[in-house]
Amino acid sequence: MLAIGALLGSALIAVPVAAHATTAPAATAPASTAETAVAAAAGLDDPAKKEIAMKIVSSAENSSLDWKAQYKYIEDIDDGRGYTAGIIGFCSGTGDMLDLVEYYTQIKPGNVLAKYLPALRKVDGSDSHAGLDPNFTKDWAKAAQDADFRKAQDHERDRVYFNPSVNQGKADGVGVLGQFIYYDAIVMHGDGGDSTSFRNIRKRALSKAKSPSQGGNETTYLNAFLDARVWAMKQEEAHSDTSRVDTAQRVFLKKGNLNLNTPLDWKVYGDSFHIG
Repeated sequence: MLAIGALLGSALIAVPVAAHATTAPAATAPASTAETAVAAAAGLDDPAKKEIAMKIVSSAENSSLDWKAQYKYIEDIDDGRGYTAGIIGFCSGTGDMLDLVEYYTQIKPGNVLAKYLPALRKVDGSDSHAGLDPNFTKDWAKAAQDADFRKAQDHERDRVYFNPSVNQGKADGVGVLGQFIYYDAIVMHGDGGDSTSFRNIRKRALSKAKSPSQGGNETTYLNAFLDARVWAMKQEEAHSDTSRVDTAQRVFLKKGNLNLNTPLDWKVYGDSFHIG
């Protein structure tokens, strides 16, 4: 939901996205070996897995699995970050909303939100609505009807949040669930220099357990990461409800569902969700 005004890509290990296997395994390979190879090749960037990730995050951010209905979403949730909007909770006070509108204006000059760029630059870093009210929310909803704006939201979600978290997860040797756990953490905490940012949650986890790429056990490491994530969430009142970890991600981990296979059942903020 919240970037903390920092570029994720520069802070994370740059690792090319692994190509998916496109050739069939050798005919002589046992079925179990073939299945293992396919599972290893798949990541959260697999289209089907990415769709699951979008739905789980939406369940927490918008109490709905219909993440595509959130392009038009915008409100001030009184967390000190101004307006929160769109499919990933771009915030007027944390820089990622500004980046989004700047990118949208690059690909479509003269769009309905372009006139707000000076105001977005001024309110960055604050919860102010100066220069945005009274029509910004209406214009955001209007922009969301434009396919180019929806594509711009997808682009910025992937550039700032999704791709860096998947790349870092692969570098650390974690599977689909671990990559999702990283993604959800970056969405909420961003990757700034503060103690509750993604990079420092990860650093805290690594001080307790080795990642798989360091020879550690994946489940042990991910539990350490979730422990660090819960600590970070409790540092801020707006994030103090940790159910998106306790009754969602931790549930998948306890079941050993490291590949995030369906069916999935979880709860967030007391609401139950299911993906068949």
